[in-house]
Amino acid sequence: MGNKYAIGVDYGTESGRAVLVDLNDGTELADHVTPYPHNVIDEQLPESGVKLDMDWALQHPADYITVLKQSIPAVLKLSGIDPADVIGLGVDFTACTMLPVDEKGVPLCFDPELKDQPHSWLKLWKHHAAQDEANLLNEIAAQRGETFLPRYGGKISSEWMIAKIWQILNEAPHIYERTDLFLEATDWVIAQMTGNTVRNSCTAGYKSIWHKQDGYPSKDFFKALDPRLEHLTDTKLRGEVLPLGSKAGGLTEAMAALTGLKAGTAVAVGNVDAHAAVPAVGVVTPGKLVMAMGTSICHMLLGDHEKQVEGMCGVVEDGIIPGYMGYEAGQSAVGDIFAWYVEQAVPAYVHEAAASDHISVHEWLERQASAYQPGQSGLLALDWWNGNRSVLVDTDLTGLLVGCTLLTKPEEIYRALLESTAFGTRKIIDAFHDNGVEVEELYACGGLPQKNKLLMQIYADVTNREIKIAASKQTPALGAAMFGAVAAGSANGGYDTIVEAAQQMARIREETFKPIPANVEVYEKLYQEYSKLHEYFGRGANDVMKRLKAIKEEIK
Repeated sequence: MGNKYAIGVDYGTESGRAVLVDLNDGTELADHVTPYPHNVIDEQLPESGVKLDMDWALQHPADYITVLKQSIPAVLKLSGIDPADVIGLGVDFTACTMLPVDEKGVPLCFDPELKDQPHSWLKLWKHHAAQDEANLLNEIAAQRGETFLPRYGGKISSEWMIAKIWQILNEAPHIYERTDLFLEATDWVIAQMTGNTVRNSCTAGYKSIWHKQDGYPSKDFFKALDPRLEHLTDTKLRGEVLPLGSKAGGLTEAMAALTGLKAGTAVAVGNVDAHAAVPAVGVVTPGKLVMAMGTSICHMLLGDHEKQVEGMCGVVEDGIIPGYMGYEAGQSAVGDIFAWYVEQAVPAYVHEAAASDHISVHEWLERQASAYQPGQSGLLALDWWNGNRSVLVDTDLTGLLVGCTLLTKPEEIYRALLESTAFGTRKIIDAFHDNGVEVEELYACGGLPQKNKLLMQIYADVTNREIKIAASKQTPALGAAMFGAVAAGSANGGYDTIVEAAQQMARIREETFKPIPANVEVYEKLYQEYSKLHEYFGRGANDVMKRLKAIKEEIK
């Protein structure tokens, strides 16, 4: 039969990428990145210029099709393989990234009558403007003693499906009424590829409060939120929920013409980027926490039993690997924090020095910051520049930097920001470990581990755990390709389970990052100080961050 291949398409925050993979051993023969033409829409709508309120983050659905149109033909051309030998295709996405569509599956923002109305657009995962709805949802769920709430760490996030839907209903009820279905972007893209609209168990379980045994929360719960939501799950959230690795359908003739693949090629149901990365680094058993590190971090972990862990994003049966409970936690900003600092707060001389050395500003700052010992700068930061996803689950929290003097250097602040994100990850690991979900090893994938060795050493020192690094530069896409191979099945040259695929295709580097005892000792002291600030500003002792935000909104 010859070698068979699969393609994984990974949709990130600012770009999408395709990877073509050899199913024998996971070798990546070609990859291609397509930046989104409209990027993140967080200030004003395209064309009309309609201004967006604070905490909004939208995207253009057409950008996702552009990724398929550009990146899939590119990897076919780069690899030189016969498209007929590509037997499977998988897609992963940021989540919850959701959009309203009409009866034909067309995004409402494509409608000329609605395109100037913000709520008709696709809401990106980091759209945080539904915090009021999330707060009320959590309050009502707690009052009613809803059994689903502990499975999500005690709080449903404003980033997730129900809060975003409720915001649309509250602020633009006509958009809600015009909506036939609210879909995760990953499910919408799969529908464009196959002509079949199905939901995947991963996003449904983690982002839409769906449970394998119980389904969605009761109609009574939704009625308690708002009488207009009583029948939401039977109507606008209707649709079959399929497990990961299932075949959503075959590639349509139109999509085959667009991509250069063969019509009928097996397409797996959608997935979440971080979740797809887990089998791609070979993690198919408990005790190993996978950090998908990019603009934000998702922390993925397998367990044998369902445990209650404060602030986790969710625990879903079969949510990552069949046969295990899949746990998720996360940080709302990591790479985004470093990017903000470089773009908005670094003095001109740093940019000039980096240009003179023919390196990026990030590389220059990393080099300078590496000369400092832990604690040497006297700085400490909180990593809440885009709110807190875990363990506090509060998007109204903001960033903090303590210890600056007139002698503080840009590289010292940069290092403090790196350290703050490591402390945030440590807080998440401690929450899991202290509640009986063991974390023995760490794995890292995504853009950050590939670029910043200082960051990874800091994470090893702060967590006091060895960190193994994915060999792939595009780990979620590799995982998506593996699920595509499972959708195709062994009879067609693929695999029958994701575990089998991981055994053959997953890859990690030989290089690891091991804790340095002297650094561990100092970082333990700094972590204790971080924890005091975390509790003081995060649990209501001083709500100054929220008061400042409220004043800002009033003046605006």
